[in-house]
Amino acid sequence: MTQPANIRVHRKPTSTSALKSPRCADNPKVGAVACFVGTVRDLNEGSTVETMELEHYAGMTEKSLARLRRANRVHRVGKLRPLDQIVLVATTAMHCAEAFESCAFVMDYLKTQAPFWKKEKTEAGEP
Repeated sequence: MTQPANIRVHRKPTSTSALKSPRCADNPKVGAVACFVGTVRDLNEGSTVETMELEHYAGMTEKSLARLRRANRVHRVGKLRPLDQIVLVATTAMHCAEAFESCAFVMDYLKTQAPFWKKEKTEAGEP
């Protein structure tokens, strides 16, 4: 039986251990946990990134993310600097291949389908 996904959108980083334990508790079928942590890159077509601001519409974003199951996702919003954590995805499966595949699927969804908007500020200013 699939557990409902744990979806959080907030301004503070989250550790991988905070997500792993609840997903594996009392589930002897979980044999693998795959985690992905995304960070802000200092890379913008040759310009240095000073900050990146991520925005979302409360409710709309969580509803979009709720379509995904069997994954914990924490996505940050607000102003971030290079090396700050942006996203944490933790997936569980019976085997490692499925855990990695589901983690990659969730990240692809977040990058292509989830309603987040980003604006990078470089040394040249904001676009």
